[in-house]
Amino acid sequence: MRTRTGRWLAGSLAIVVAAVGAPAAAAAPPADYYSGTEGLTGEALKDALHDIIDDAERLSYDQVWDGLRATDEDPGDPGSVVLLYSGQSRSKNSNGGMVGDWNREHVWAKSHGDFGTSGPGTDLHHLRPTDVQVNSIRGNKDFDTGGSAVDGAPGNYTDDDSFEPRDEVKGDVARMILYMAVRYEGDDGYADLELNDQVNNNSAPYHGRVSVLLDWHDADPVDDAERRRNDVIYEQFQHNRNPFIDHPEWAAEIFG
Repeated sequence: MRTRTGRWLAGSLAIVVAAVGAPAAAAAPPADYYSGTEGLTGEALKDALHDIIDDAERLSYDQVWDGLRATDEDPGDPGSVVLLYSGQSRSKNSNGGMVGDWNREHVWAKSHGDFGTSGPGTDLHHLRPTDVQVNSIRGNKDFDTGGSAVDGAPGNYTDDDSFEPRDEVKGDVARMILYMAVRYEGDDGYADLELNDQVNNNSAPYHGRVSVLLDWHDADPVDDAERRRNDVIYEQFQHNRNPFIDHPEWAAEIFG
């Protein structure tokens, strides 16, 4: 793994080409949404959060298109979505599999647990619009630092076994992966998804590297655009939330 130093600064401002999410102000979760988590840490907290966020409506893979048009709408251009890795704004109707299109990126690679396009494969909390070619470059690689610049997505890097997103969405990526490791515990017919500190996880139900993801979570804090996205998923689609957006401190309490 090749690394670069001096580029990623803790606490760097998450300034993007266009903020992701609906233009309405972010809302707080319902007062009792996380009831029962008080005083818990570690596995006990993880189990309690799983029981809360497991109560979710499932979408079809086709419904994901409309979901992403809402969750990742460009507030400066309601007819477009903001792409995760490049930060570019692209027409909502330019979706598909051709060059120049955007498609449905599984941030937790769907081969990591072999869940395909059902169950975890349609969960909007880790699905984001990305350029088709950039999506292909990311493939099913784990997340880590290092590599060569990604064509079409400045600030992203990749090598043979990992992918590093641009600084402005490092924390977003981390919190999506943390969510998946809590949401899917093997009690619903799908794999028990877990974090590890490795790359090359391939088809195993693991994603890494957790140490790097936790660093990204700390260095790129939750912003209002991410909170608004959480609200849209909760209010309009799945009716569950990403707890690491609402309570960033829980990342260290569970995985630290």
